[in-house]
Amino acid sequence: MSYEYFPSFYDELMEEELYEEWLAFTLSLLKKSTGKMLDLGCGTGEFLLRMTLSGFETTGIDLSKEMIQVAERKFRQIDLEIPLYEQNMASFQLSEKFDLITCFCDSLNYLEETEDVEHTFQRAYSHLATGGQFLFDVHSVYKIDTLFHEYQYTDADPAISTIWQSYKGEAPHSVEHELSFFVQDDDGRYTRKDELHKERTYPVEAYLAMLNQAGFSKIQVYADFEKVAPVSTSERIFFVCEK
Repeated sequence: MSYEYFPSFYDELMEEELYEEWLAFTLSLLKKSTGKMLDLGCGTGEFLLRMTLSGFETTGIDLSKEMIQVAERKFRQIDLEIPLYEQNMASFQLSEKFDLITCFCDSLNYLEETEDVEHTFQRAYSHLATGGQFLFDVHSVYKIDTLFHEYQYTDADPAISTIWQSYKGEAPHSVEHELSFFVQDDDGRYTRKDELHKERTYPVEAYLAMLNQAGFSKIQVYADFEKVAPVSTSERIFFVCEK
């Protein structure tokens, strides 16, 4: 999977309102209004930035060096120092514990192997302080299998145009996204950049079993940014776990 070009365009493709939804929903679920927080798959740092401004002492990790570089530039521009580490969420190792660990924007779905999901839950549990919370979201099986089936999206912008096509993946409940970016050069001509992104999800029951195996026993499950239980057509599933 390549992230050579996507990080440069990521913030332009994402709706800012979505980050505000993640922020508001997260704050409504927390036991503590401040503390040490770790964001897994922090990407370009938009959620980290919001949580920092909300009063948390934040840290981020991401597998993509390019994503971290975008986040670092962003933070430098506003004289903000947030520790960022290039690490795999399935094997990360830090020398401190956190009151809150998050993993949003379906970052967990980018793990292609079940063992990596299990290891991520184990690493999160071991890095939480007693009583700490682990919050994450994933695409539902319904969204992966039905809504992403032969999904197509186009966005025409003078500087960057995007074609997004999705196809069924090889593993159960998986999808492959083919992204093509048409980027305008200084001379007015366009250069095409292509990337392939793969995502995989599991039924809610499978996530619960993996979380229990990692040590989590207090788990709540919600859907689509509301404190309601998932239904068959829910698209984004939220897990709130306590150590």
